[in-house]
Parts: sequence; C-alpha cells; structure tokens
Amino acid sequence: MANGKKKSKKKLFIFGGIGLLILILLIVAFIGGNKEEIISVQVEKVVKRTITQTVAATGKINPEFKVVINPEVTGEIVELPVKEGDIVKKGQLLIRIKGDQYQAQKQRLEANLLAAQATLKMREAELTKVELDYNRVKELHSKGLASDSELEAAKSNYLTTKASLEAAEANVLQSKASLRETLEMLYKTTILSPMDGVVTKLNVEVGERVFGAGFSMGTDIMTVSDLSNIEAVVDVDENDVVLVSIGDTARIQVDAFKDQEFIGLVSEIGNSAKTSGLGTQNEVVNFEVKIKLIDPKNSLRPGMSCTADIETETIQNVLSVPIQSVTTREGTQSVDNLTEGQPEEFQQVKEIKKEKKYTRQMK
Repeated sequence: MANGKKKSKKKLFIFGGIGLLILILLIVAFIGGNKEEIISVQVEKVVKRTITQTVAATGKINPEFKVVINPEVTGEIVELPVKEGDIVKKGQLLIRIKGDQYQAQKQRLEANLLAAQATLKMREAELTKVELDYNRVKELHSKGLASDSELEAAKSNYLTTKASLEAAEANVLQSKASLRETLEMLYKTTILSPMDGVVTKLNVEVGERVFGAGFSMGTDIMTVSDLSNIEAVVDVDENDVVLVSIGDTARIQVDAFKDQEFIGLVSEIGNSAKTSGLGTQNEVVNFEVKIKLIDPKNSLRPGMSCTADIETETIQNVLSVPIQSVTTREGTQSVDNLTEGQPEEFQQVKEIKKEKKYTRQMK
C-alpha cells in the first residue's frame, strides 16, 4: 500500500510540473506578442550631401549614322571587293551587279534613237519643200493665178507634213528618255559607298543573285556605319521619361566592358511610345531615348547590350541620411517633436519642413 501511495504522489508531481511549465510558456508568449516588433536600421549622423536622382534603362549600342545598302536593280553579284569589318571611304566601290541585260537594252535604244533622229531629218526636209510650195501657191492665188482648191490642197499638205515633223521630234525625245532611263539602271549596277565608315554587316557573296527595290524593299546587301559617332538607344519607362531632358548626363555600363564606364549626353527623346504585350497583364509602355556617347578608343561595337543611369536632377548641400535609416511606423512622433532638444542638424530638418509647408500653402 505504501508503494502505491508513493507512485501516485510521484505522478501528481510530474503532471503538475508539466502543467505549470505549459502555463509559464503561455504567459511568456502572450506578453511577448504585445511587444513592439524590433526593426533593424542603419544609424548614421545627418550630414549635408549632394544627391542625384537617376533613371535606369537598358538598350543597345548603335552607330549614330548608318546606311543600309539595298540595290535598285536585279542581277547577279560579279564583284564584291569588301568584307565585313573593312574601313571604306565615300565613293569607294562596294559591289557590282551583272548588267548584261541593261547593256543590251542600251545598245537597242541607241539604235532606236539614231533611227528616230534620221526620221526627224527627213521630216524637216519634207516640211521645207512643202512650205515653199505652199508659199508659192499663196502668192499665185493672190494674183488670181491659182484656184481656191489648189490653195487648200497646198495648205493641207503643209499642215500634215508639219504634224509629221512634230511627231518625229516627240519620237526622238521619247527615245532619249528611254535611253537615259536604261543608262541610269546600268549606272545603278555599280554601288559606291555613300560615306566614310565601316562595313558592319555583310549579307551576300559573289555569285549570289540580289533583287532590286521593285521587289518589296530589295535585298539587304550590307550596312555601312560611322563608328566614330556612337550612341546608346535605351527604353525608358513611361513613368520615368517625363523626368528626362535633352542634355542630361548619363553613365553607361556595357556588358562587354565590365570595369569601364562610358559618359554620354541625352540627344533625343522619342515622341511615340513603344508598347509590348499589348492587351495583356504584362503590357509595358516605353519611350526610346538616344544618348550620344564619348568613346575616345572607338572600342564600342553596334549591337552591344548596355545599361544606362540617366542623371535627371542633382541637389547640392542638402541634409540627408541613408535610405537604410528610414522606416515607416504607425503612431510615431512628428518631426517637430523629434527635433526638440536635438542637435543643430535636426533643428535644420524642422526648419526645412516648415518652409516646404509654407510653400505649399502659397501655391
């Protein structure tokens, strides 16, 4: 019996201790839940700094001036003296297209022109003779030596011959125009460089057949770019583009040059939006902004990816703290209360706040 009582007391102590421990844990959890959440912040003294507002954007490196070469005639490439990456001068031969058909057409039209000119000379001689006959009949008619019918026949012959001469003259002009058109097409079989630059893109080879501008836009033969004038073309979000102005400084990071920063100036801001994902939840509206870059080494190449930080506004000598020191809490004291009894820097914060409030009231 004594052993049974001891076991019962032992169980009572064990269960009692467990219950007391659970009660203590519940009390601690309840008290701890009412405590304010501790937020870690970076603490730093308020100092005067120069703060710059920036707009970030991504895009590509492109030459400021480039020309896409498209042929105006159709034919086979018989000469291609340049390759991609070559430096070319204005007027230098870029490509020659086989022009046999235009050469044959030129010879045929030259023969037609000679025939038309010969016909014109014959009509001129006929008109001279007919005009003399007509004048002679008019003189005889005035003296009563020629009848009215003879006068009318001479006049009709004169007018007919004159019309034939005018037709011959028009035929000569038409032959000249056709020959000039063919010569122009024959001239276009030779394509010269429109400017000094570099062949940054070459899409054809010797022996390949290209199509002229009459076939849609024609074959894209090559691109000549002026690499001495480079720009970054970036897409800026519609909410940020209103902050960007012509002449703003931009700092460009190019993926191919990790440790190098390029400086540029905003030269152009697009007026029309570029929309992607239209009608979907991922719809994005951007505006194209061009930034003229300073690249003394001419190391940048078209198509390189880049990131731009456009400096839209700079404020100098302003009181500031790191963004990591700023938090938002409910029921916090106002700036007026926080600055009471604080150092001079905090008093300046209070004055700035009052000044801004007064400015808003004036507006």
